[in-house]
Amino acid sequence: MNKVRVGFFSFTEITDPAEHRTYNEWHMLDHMPEQYPIPGIVYGQRWVSTPACRAARLVDEEPLAPVHYMTLYLMSDPVESTLREFMDVGQQLRALGRFHLHRRAAISGPHQWLDAHVAPRVLVGAEAVPYRPNRGVYVIVEEPVDGADPEAADAWVRSLHEEWADAACAVPGVAGVWQFATSPKLQGAGWSDGNRRVTVCYLDDAPLDVAARLQPLLERRWVGAPVRPIHGGPYETVVPYQWDWFDAE
Repeated sequence: MNKVRVGFFSFTEITDPAEHRTYNEWHMLDHMPEQYPIPGIVYGQRWVSTPACRAARLVDEEPLAPVHYMTLYLMSDPVESTLREFMDVGQQLRALGRFHLHRRAAISGPHQWLDAHVAPRVLVGAEAVPYRPNRGVYVIVEEPVDGADPEAADAWVRSLHEEWADAACAVPGVAGVWQFATSPKLQGAGWSDGNRRVTVCYLDDAPLDVAARLQPLLERRWVGAPVRPIHGGPYETVVPYQWDWFDAE
């Protein structure tokens, strides 16, 4: 049984191009370590949409078009107190002058964990995939369309869990797939509102190469779908002290 109940996503834009290095130093060496003493924090990781990754996005709509990074914190029970302490730590660090100011979260908030799938070749269980070293992720964000037939929408969602995720795991370079969605139970001040699904494909091959392999499967996913894709693209794993992707900009 998966101990993870919630995935807290933050899609972040750096508003000053000169601040990427200081942002990475702050987040990796200061901000993220402070989250781990929280009892319900299971794991956290951050990925970067390099200029090449941004150019490879299959879908690039607002509000996520400007983002440079995605962070995902995995949280366990008790969810309410974990989220409360998570936000308290952020406010405390801000009050101590330890917060990066040249950033904007395009979407930020908790999403309910739905299920996990794994490529049989990787051997580990589906629930262990996020803890297995990865080279990046492919991230899909979708919003429901107005007026969609509820029965058709439910059938489409079932197909994601019963067919699509396993098909994605058969694509070379995809180690596993985790799926999340917003929930009315997970709402709070300062979190992004709206109704969305977030799919994270964990990659153990070069993200740009896997993105090209996933494209036909993604295009089929959206034919007649009761959702509007707003984001679909690869991200590279952030490696400590290797933060030069945007130095030329």
